[in-house]
Order: sequence, then structure tokens, then C-alpha cells
Amino acid sequence: MKKIGSGLRRRVWLTASAVCAFSLLWLWKPVQTVCASEEPVILRVCNWEEYIDLGEWDDEEAITLDDGTVIFGEKPLYEEFEDWYKETYGKTVRVEYSCFGTNEDLYNQLNLGDTYDLVCPSEYMIMKLMAEDKLLPYSDHFYMESDENNFYINNVSPYIKKTLETNEINGESWSKYAAGYMWGITGVLYNPALVSADEAATWEIFGNPKFNRQVTLKDNVRDSYFAALGILKADELTDEKFVHSADYHERLADMMNDVSPETIVQAQELLDDLMDNLYSLETDSGKADMITGKIVANYQWSGDAVYAMDQADADGFELKFAVPKESTNLWFDGWVMLKSGINDSVERQHAAEAFVNFLSRTDNAVRNMYYIGYTSSIAGNDNDDTVYEYMNWCYGASEEDGDIMEYPVGYFFSGDNRDKDYILQASSRQTGRQLYSQYPPQEVMDRTAVMRYFDADANKAINQMWIDVRCFDINDVPMGIRIALLTAMLFIIWALYKKSLSKNS
Repeated sequence: MKKIGSGLRRRVWLTASAVCAFSLLWLWKPVQTVCASEEPVILRVCNWEEYIDLGEWDDEEAITLDDGTVIFGEKPLYEEFEDWYKETYGKTVRVEYSCFGTNEDLYNQLNLGDTYDLVCPSEYMIMKLMAEDKLLPYSDHFYMESDENNFYINNVSPYIKKTLETNEINGESWSKYAAGYMWGITGVLYNPALVSADEAATWEIFGNPKFNRQVTLKDNVRDSYFAALGILKADELTDEKFVHSADYHERLADMMNDVSPETIVQAQELLDDLMDNLYSLETDSGKADMITGKIVANYQWSGDAVYAMDQADADGFELKFAVPKESTNLWFDGWVMLKSGINDSVERQHAAEAFVNFLSRTDNAVRNMYYIGYTSSIAGNDNDDTVYEYMNWCYGASEEDGDIMEYPVGYFFSGDNRDKDYILQASSRQTGRQLYSQYPPQEVMDRTAVMRYFDADANKAINQMWIDVRCFDINDVPMGIRIALLTAMLFIIWALYKKSLSKNS
């Protein structure tokens, strides 16, 4: 049946088509010229899954800070970057955005021939890519504070900046090749109704028989090896003389990166024992297992700990985050440019550096923190306190709220933890909670160590150790059980053989 109005729409469409055709003929030559000069720069970006704000916020999600700043995500930040780049530099850029699941996945993708210009691996993979000469250094201009569009160098936290500058691979500073994106520490997420703060504040909780089959470790060698070292070296790590030594941080880093053959053997023996006490090894399920009560404690990254605590709060119970007294791992993810992708293209390198700068704008850093739950490497500056105001929006409290504590975070925002401008008034209930996880206090940061990149021999040794820990070892089975199993198998084979004989007779 013909619908009412369809004839009118057809006449309008024909008229409009004629007008458009005439217009295109008249404008054909100029359009050809414009298109030829507007070939876009293609920027290939590969990031962790769910690691950038994708926009589409509901109206009620809009963040209004005390200074009146309103932060709202309309569309993915990588699409907003395209608009900003065109407006700022007069050139069209198109972002081809893709994701990876683990550092090893990314590395394998690169070895299989996938081509990216800008990627965001973790610190040890950045070190590996640096050591293999696969990265392109940032340009001198990227670090010029006088350029108002260089948001990264003007807004990066002094603490993160110093960390990147003072760590090296083959005599070259990390900061030459990497720009910080997100950062955090590792610790123990626990249920305070069943685990005490003291019990949680040590790596030894994973071998504590009180929590047999109620704790989980991470299913990756680096995190679990770090925890094992914390247990193996606990006495020395907590010795007052060691903690107050002049070269404490250097010695701490060496101890928590010990890959000597004898230490690897000791770590394997310890991890073999821990496996009997664990509920499981996990990569991402620990958060859910904590929330549902399957386990009472698990090894956790600070950002995921915040997520789990938020979810538990919504369900009406409390989880907390403890940092082991022995030491904790300081990790970060950072943006690096790949030689194989940029391939001497000045335009692509400029777009890649601009992308990092765009994400380092304080409002965009807040959007990412709100969406991801992790802590941005961006702090702001004397003229832009958006990130600090966002922290106040999340965790600030007033006298009317009851028990208040002063919480200094100057080490991150200005480089001076005594800076009165960065002492947050927060609820005392935030001790061991979300604020503590996102911006750990100075005394926690003082016992952090970065896990380094291991050379080929050490990497092979600890990977083999991990395979041995995770895989079933027949030598662990008592001889009596092995004989019984062998007898049962022979009986089954004999029975099947007799059955086949009877069928053929």
C-alpha cells in the first residue's frame, strides 16, 4: 500500500538531487583541489582495553568542581583529539585506535608485523623496547614548557617526572622515550571483617594457613615473583638499620630485582608451597571474588582495588587496601613511539606527540581517571589545579562530616610533601581506602621499588621457574599413588583388550 506523502517526498528528493548535481558540476574543480591538499595523517594508536574515556556520559555524570569547572565526556577522547588537532594545527588527523590485553600480547603483535605509531605498555616492557632499540625519542620541542600546547611537560607530576628521569636503560633515561600515562602500586585488597590490618600488611599473608584457600595471587610471573621476594627477604627489608641506611632506595631496588640463580630457586620453592594455600592464581577475577566473598584477600593493583572497594560499598560492605611493610611495586604505563610505525614521518611524530599532550590536558586527565579508576600521571601546575580539585571532589571532607584528617599529597602535586596548598582535608575513614590507594601517603611511596627489565638469560630463568610452579609435577605425587594409578591404567588397557578379543571371536 502506498503511504500518504510518499509522492511529495519523491518530488522534493528529485528537485534536491537536481540542485545538488548542478552544484557539484559548478564546484567540481575546487573540490578536487581541496581534497588533494586535505589528505589526513593516519595515527595508529594501541592502548590497553578500557583505558581511555569513551564519552557518552549521562547528564547526571557531569562533574562540577568547587571552582566552577565542569567536566563532561561527550565522545571518545581519541575522536575529540581529531577535532582539537584540526582546530589547533589546521591539519586533519584520523586515529586508528586498537587495544591489547597484556604487555606480552602487544609485544607479540609487534613481532608478528602489526604496525602502530603510539603504544602504551608498562614500565618493564618500555625498558625492553628501549633495550631492543625499537623506540623513537620524543622531540626536543615536546619538552618546551613555553609552548602552551605542550600539556604533558607543563602538567606531569614532579614525582612521576623525577622517576622517569632518574631511571635508565643502557645509560639513557626513560623520560627520553616515555611519557607517563597512569601509575600506581601493588598491595593486598582484603575484607577487614575477616582479616586484620596487620595480617594484610605483609606479603606473608599468602602463606598464612589461617587463610588457607581464601587468598589469590596474580597469574603472572613478575607480580608473583615480587611477592615471593618480599617474603624471602622480609627480615632484611624490615630491619630498621636497613630502612634508615643512606643508600636504602638503591639497595631496596636491587633486592626486589634479585634474579640470581639461587634466589630464583628459593622463590620457586616458596611459590610451590604457596600454591597449596591459594584459592587460585588470577588475572582479573580477584575483584569479583572479593566482592562476592569467595576469598578474603588478594594481590591487587591499586586502581583495581579502588574499583572493588567502590563496588563493595554499593553492595553495603567494606573492603580495604593494605601496602605490605616489606616493600611495594611502583608501576606505570607510558606512551612510547615506535620506530617501525613513525618511520621518519615528521607529520606522524607530530600527531603522536600532540595526542600525548591532548590526553595530558588536566580536564582530559580527570575524564580518564573517572572512567578508568586509575591515577593519572598528570598533576597540573600553579595555574591549573583541576586534578587536585577533582581529588577534593572525590575525597574532600569538612568538619561537619565528623572525624577529619590532614592528608598531604604535595609529593605528587608540587614535589614537596610539606606544601600547605596540597594538604587535603579528608575523612579518617579513608585510611586504607580509595584515597589511600589512588594517592598513597609519602611513607608508603618511600618503600616502593620498580621492577626492572630482565635480560634474556634472567627472563628465561624466571619464566621457566613460573612454568614449573604453574604446571603439574609428577615428582610431587607420592610413589604409592603413582603405582596405584599405573595399576589402574594397566587394568583398563587389559579390559579393553579382552573386550576387543571377545568381539572378534
